[in-house]
Amino acid sequence: MLLKKLFRTLWQYKAQFISMVIMVALGIGVFLGFNVEWYTLEVNTKEVYDATGFADYRIYSDKGFSEKDLEAVKGIEGVADATRFLSLNVAVKNDTDTLALTVSENMNVSGILLMAGEAYSPEDPDGFWLSDSYAKANGISVGDPLELTYQTVTVSGTVKGLVKSSEYMICLPDSTQMMPDYSSYGFVYISPAMLDRSIPAIYKALIGSLYHQINVKSAMDKAAFVEAADKALGSTRLILSKDETVSWAETMGEVNEGKTMAGILPVLFLAIAILTMVTTMHRICASEKTQIGTLKALGFKDRRILRHYSAYALIIGLLGTVLGIGIGYGLGYFIMNPDGAMATYIDIPSWTLHAPGFTWIVIVGIIAFLTFIGFLSVRRMLEGTAADALRPYSPKRMMHLHFEETKRFKRLGFGTKWNLRDCVRHKARSLMTLFGIVGCMVLLVGGLGMKDTMDAFLDVFYEKAIHYTTRVNLDEENMTLEEGKALAESLKGDWAGSTAIQIGDKGYSLEIYSITHDKVRFADTDMKIVPLTDEGVYICARIARDYGLKAGDSLTFSPYDSNEHYTVPVAGVLDSMTEGIFMTEAFADRTGISYKVSSVFTDETEIPDNGHILNKQSKQSIMDSFDTFMDLMNKMILLLVIAAVILGIVVLYNLGVMSYTERYREMATLKVVGFKDSKIGRLLISQNLWLTVLGIAIGIPAGIGILQYLLTALAAEYELKLVLGPATWLISILLTFGVSLVVGLMVARKNRHIDMVAALKTEE
Repeated sequence: MLLKKLFRTLWQYKAQFISMVIMVALGIGVFLGFNVEWYTLEVNTKEVYDATGFADYRIYSDKGFSEKDLEAVKGIEGVADATRFLSLNVAVKNDTDTLALTVSENMNVSGILLMAGEAYSPEDPDGFWLSDSYAKANGISVGDPLELTYQTVTVSGTVKGLVKSSEYMICLPDSTQMMPDYSSYGFVYISPAMLDRSIPAIYKALIGSLYHQINVKSAMDKAAFVEAADKALGSTRLILSKDETVSWAETMGEVNEGKTMAGILPVLFLAIAILTMVTTMHRICASEKTQIGTLKALGFKDRRILRHYSAYALIIGLLGTVLGIGIGYGLGYFIMNPDGAMATYIDIPSWTLHAPGFTWIVIVGIIAFLTFIGFLSVRRMLEGTAADALRPYSPKRMMHLHFEETKRFKRLGFGTKWNLRDCVRHKARSLMTLFGIVGCMVLLVGGLGMKDTMDAFLDVFYEKAIHYTTRVNLDEENMTLEEGKALAESLKGDWAGSTAIQIGDKGYSLEIYSITHDKVRFADTDMKIVPLTDEGVYICARIARDYGLKAGDSLTFSPYDSNEHYTVPVAGVLDSMTEGIFMTEAFADRTGISYKVSSVFTDETEIPDNGHILNKQSKQSIMDSFDTFMDLMNKMILLLVIAAVILGIVVLYNLGVMSYTERYREMATLKVVGFKDSKIGRLLISQNLWLTVLGIAIGIPAGIGILQYLLTALAAEYELKLVLGPATWLISILLTFGVSLVVGLMVARKNRHIDMVAALKTEE
């Protein structure tokens, strides 16, 4: 009998039942999906790091490293393994593409993962192991010939295998590009034997060792390793930990961002789901009070009635969980699949979805908690005798409040007084409605505000700051300063030189600029274009934040491979894609810092062949990668907007139906005394709109605050400045108002079906 009653009651309260299932499904789905996202990335990337022997430290030297240097590093206590390593950008012959030509003498460190073709051989004299993503984007297969050029040297051979590498997990040519573009840039590994065959002996004699990098596997902390390495090599070298490399730092940054997001948005959805469950289950049990009393009078024991009504909450929890798990894995797959958002950024072979163990514990806990809510709701109705339980539920008596005696309150219209009293009488429902509207606004302001912020960022950095058409990268090691300047002048361009420096125990880039043709510009922390002056150095906002520096302070740094220390004034703080310090050519000359020209920025598109040119990069290729990035962001923003609308509709409709049920007798009374359906409908809608206005007023600053927190916590490397455009304000407010109005109209239509006689016969 009770089983039949269970299904009849579920059908009777189907609107509340469905809305609660949806809310639980959304809460669990968002919670699981966000955790699946970061954990999947963590597990799958760790597999690649372990399989390829991703290095913990990288030691750099302009002069290169000998085999004796390698043995000295391997001899450090705490070093597990090491290899000499070469990574050099070369051009694809008869093409504008660039590849990172890579050699690792010991493939147990910084090696590769074979995806197709032959296994790597260190003795192979003419084999290329090419990035499979680059090969796919350019229609290259195993067995195809490939020719690469570096200055006057040509490296030719056959593609023997298609591979992935943890060193190029995020494959970017430089810091100006935010997203990989495998149609124009990739990587290729060759054997030491092929390197020796391809590089003429006379060239090697001129430049010394080709290996300008030693990659090391070691569990030592950085300070201890740097001290030991400097002692072993006899001089100070630039040493970067894996945390300072793009492939590790950006990937782990995505993992940490996922963890942060998993601790914010899911909490909002779960909180609304649980609070909705509390208020709705209480109202259902209150409506069922007579039924509960009847069961008690018929001899059903309290524990059986408790089990019966607790089953409602359990069914809601179980159905919501099943749907939520599907939503969670669907959301995870949307981001984490071979053709999804993350795969365009991070190049790994496996996108198998994984969920952290604690998520299942939390989900079981949520089901138990929802069931407990149902248990508590019905237990309250069972208090007292069967006769007490048979009496209909009566809301608590409403005491006159002090403000109701004021002249201002008495001058208010009937509808305003009625709605104010109802809000105070049903505080929980009113607060839940308000909470739902605030949640809707937070999602809209956060999502659309992120788009505005990124649009402003791209406009400043890549429309105004990048004022050139082509960037030409030069072989600064084999070119004099005068030759570099002459080449820049012949191209009618500005030029820059860079060198590695150390501030404290951390490495940064020092960039020297000569800007005479207005091809490169810089933005300050207010996102305004400012010129570089000759009065000091300009530091990026991250250095300013990390070291507590500002304009007018002094900064001390030392170049690597040098015992010199320079103390310079800070002329300003810049927002920059590069983590480093910047100065003009005149200030560098006055300070005595040595440099060479490494890049030229020009509007020329036809660059004549020159032995000192390594490769060329067009501004359009950079912008194309941003289009991919913005496309991914727009998809995520669309998801947030859809989630906001669903959240608003479900919460407001559920609570609107609850409001209608709770005020059923009052509305029947109004109909008896002559109020028309349209007037009663306006009363219902007006209360929703009041709460909507208040929710918007709270939701706007809450959304801005959360967005600012996310920009600081998740996108610090881009130094984003929060921007909210007029469209964001307008869309967020109108969409929230629209949802509230539509739901209000849907609920208001119900008053046409009020049975006045039945409603007024119930006991108050």
